[in-house]
Amino acid sequence: MAMEPSMQRGVKDRRLYIWAAVVVPIIVLAGFARTYYLKGLFGTPALPGLLVHLHGLVMTSWVVLFVAQVWLVAARRTRVHQRLGVFGAVLAALIILVGVTTAIVAAARGASPGPPALQFLVVPMGDMLVFAILVGTALYYRRRMQMHKRLMLLAAVNLLTPAIARIPLHFIEAGGPLAFFGLIDLCLLACVAFDTVKHRRLHPAFLWGTLFIVASQPLRLMLAGTDAWLRFATWLVR
Repeated sequence: MAMEPSMQRGVKDRRLYIWAAVVVPIIVLAGFARTYYLKGLFGTPALPGLLVHLHGLVMTSWVVLFVAQVWLVAARRTRVHQRLGVFGAVLAALIILVGVTTAIVAAARGASPGPPALQFLVVPMGDMLVFAILVGTALYYRRRMQMHKRLMLLAAVNLLTPAIARIPLHFIEAGGPLAFFGLIDLCLLACVAFDTVKHRRLHPAFLWGTLFIVASQPLRLMLAGTDAWLRFATWLVR
């Protein structure tokens, strides 16, 4: 018996999001295994303060929530998904607050993967701004499922930047922002291409959301070395 069109769309959608629910935690683990999740096995230095522990906790909670929400939708448990969405909104606000604070404290310590700390601060601050706008827009469109789920997926991919930057591969370490932003863009392209091929159209949420993320990347790199940004960053860390 042939499936109804709505059922076919549901199966197509589930494949993308189930794959994302598998790949996202794998990337996070690959990036933070040495410095957070499995640091005892690698003998890496202790984390610098409780704030970093809190940051790791809220970010891990977001990944777990993302996976849980995908599973709930795939299992057609939409009521539970919607109830958890309230917690997700609170958690997103906490991620932004803790993420911004952690980035500023790290810059004040001079922590950076290579560039001067005040210049590099533009990267995590930009991540938090992009995340806030994507999640805020997704919550606004929470009753329009096709918009909501795509924007939430983009928000999850955007948050992979620090994890990808920490994956112990030479070309990432040597390439710096160009490498980890490039890999983020490949993840975005994979999601957009899969969705577009399956649905035979490019969804506006993926179009504008992806353009927004990608456009923010060179803008951050151009902003990083300007006097205006350095004055602002100096004011933040003082």
